[in-house]
Amino acid sequence: MASLFAEQLLNGIQLGILLFLIAAGLTLIFGVMDFINLSHGSLFMMGAYFSVLFQALTGSFFLSVGLAAIAVFGLGMLLEVLLVRNLYARSHLDHVLVTYGLILIANESVILIWGSVPIFSGVPDALAGQIPLPFGIDYPAYRMLVIAVGGLVGLGLFLLIQKTRVGMLVRAGATNRVMVSILGVNISLLYALVFALGALLAGLAGAMAGPILSVQPGMGEAVLILSFVVVVIGGLGSIRGALLAAMIVGLIDTMGRAFLRDILSAFFSPQVAGEAGPALASMLVYILMALILFFRPEGLLPLQRRH
Repeated sequence: MASLFAEQLLNGIQLGILLFLIAAGLTLIFGVMDFINLSHGSLFMMGAYFSVLFQALTGSFFLSVGLAAIAVFGLGMLLEVLLVRNLYARSHLDHVLVTYGLILIANESVILIWGSVPIFSGVPDALAGQIPLPFGIDYPAYRMLVIAVGGLVGLGLFLLIQKTRVGMLVRAGATNRVMVSILGVNISLLYALVFALGALLAGLAGAMAGPILSVQPGMGEAVLILSFVVVVIGGLGSIRGALLAAMIVGLIDTMGRAFLRDILSAFFSPQVAGEAGPALASMLVYILMALILFFRPEGLLPLQRRH
């Protein structure tokens, strides 16, 4: 039982890391640019498909992940320059409608190019084994790599935002974009870089998730909903909040799906526990979000209020 709990704990951390990579970009774009990007999940999907493509071309999984992230960075920059920057002055409803259209275009595009059948890229041979951990726990090496890479990227992102001039401008833009523009900062370039950085993080998450999930059209929509939950819980524009919220959501979602049925069976009949457990587990993160919105409407670690 202890080993099962520890394994699910690591699975929750691994899910939280993937959610953090997606939500970090989402919260930057939302918090800095006040832009609702529903197509962020499609960038996650494109990262997975680009990784499959580059792996077929190069034969190297690790090279394909890097190339996929760079390709999605370029795609994000292209989207911002050609489309998104024309929408900043428009209402949030326009943001939602246009980016929803991008979701449909992205899904149909991958169906035309790769087909509608899911692609199972598989775990690379070098990481197909198990890593022995304390207390007799064996954990998949690839999932440990996802946790390590996500942790390093999160640390790098934190240092970029908190310790560099670019990060200072990003934080200032999230607080008062007018003042940043008056000070002579090229706000168009800053926005393009922030949008592309968010796209890169989503693409990296998609490329890393490819061997765990099946690569298929629409795979970004499910993670997008959870990522928005992470952004709301953590606080708009807050990288630290996104990390904390992603860990909480990942652990609650994983633990709930693994153990809630057994917990309920101690109080109710097996039939009731079997029916109520999975349904309640899928609602746990949304119940948590509702509670946090009630007690802390700006999230757990919000940035300074906008003026």
